[in-house]
Amino acid sequence: MAGLPKAELHMHIEGSIEPALFLRLARRNGVAIRWRNEEELRAAYSFTDLQDFLTLYYDGCRVLVQAQDFRDVTRDYLRRAHADRVLHAEMFIGVQGHTSRGVPLAAVMEGVLGAMDAARVEHGISSGLIVVAQRHRSEAEALDMLEDLRPWYDRLLGFGLGGAELGNPPSKFAEFFRRCRERGFKVVAHAGEEGPAAYVREAVDLLRVQRLDHGNACLDDPALLAKLAQLRMPLTVCPLSNVKLQLVPSMAAHPLRRLMDAGLCVTVNSDDPSYFGGYVNDNYLACQQALGLERDDLAMLALNSFEAAFITPEQRSTAVLAVDAWVARSEQEAAV
Repeated sequence: MAGLPKAELHMHIEGSIEPALFLRLARRNGVAIRWRNEEELRAAYSFTDLQDFLTLYYDGCRVLVQAQDFRDVTRDYLRRAHADRVLHAEMFIGVQGHTSRGVPLAAVMEGVLGAMDAARVEHGISSGLIVVAQRHRSEAEALDMLEDLRPWYDRLLGFGLGGAELGNPPSKFAEFFRRCRERGFKVVAHAGEEGPAAYVREAVDLLRVQRLDHGNACLDDPALLAKLAQLRMPLTVCPLSNVKLQLVPSMAAHPLRRLMDAGLCVTVNSDDPSYFGGYVNDNYLACQQALGLERDDLAMLALNSFEAAFITPEQRSTAVLAVDAWVARSEQEAAV
């Protein structure tokens, strides 16, 4: 399991701040927090729903102030991803949550991009950055953000949509996504996590996304499910996140297997790993144990991740060979 090559396509940088780093950043920046130690902070990671989590998540973002802060958290995640045999990572950053606090956009971007460059040199892990528009804000604010990011266009992979779904349908951001596509960016959107299947359909039909983040609710609409399978529309599913946020009652009840059986291009990801108790390999392992996934199932999920990744054909071919080699080694070890 640990040696299975994979891509991770759904991971929020702000959601990967481990408690030790969180406390260190608070001290570095003189930010008053209500937790005295790591144990108290971890005890707060108990959520009733997505909004309950987001309240803590946005509060926690206050410790990110300087470019070095963004570099440290991004670099820590990419080290962990490399240890989990992630060959390529595509990460989310919600810049609006930082610039609205007075953090310079340049501090956010230079910190994150500097960590990505360092990880490529040190570990050979490739990565891409996707900026998410926060859906509780207005489309006008998202359009302003798009213009503000112009100096970094050549370093951005694409744009997405995140935050609390209910009451904030994808259609609210149709013009924003049109302009992102017009500028040549990849586009993705969170849909069908807590929102209905109709939100998934809007993301596909109105926003014309190239990948769906979560997407679980598509199972409620057989016609939509068939359409996604026909399109080979990738879904970045986050199993431990879904359980932690009480969107599904248990890992055994998680719909991952149903999505796979429906022929969808499903991938497994960690979402906000420090808050939800597991990085990408933890998610793979939890699915294997709870859903009875076999070696070929795990290999298919890994291959799906490279199919869904925004990478070059050469990168994809190399990754497929690496997965094939893992399967061959696993078969040899099983035969001994």
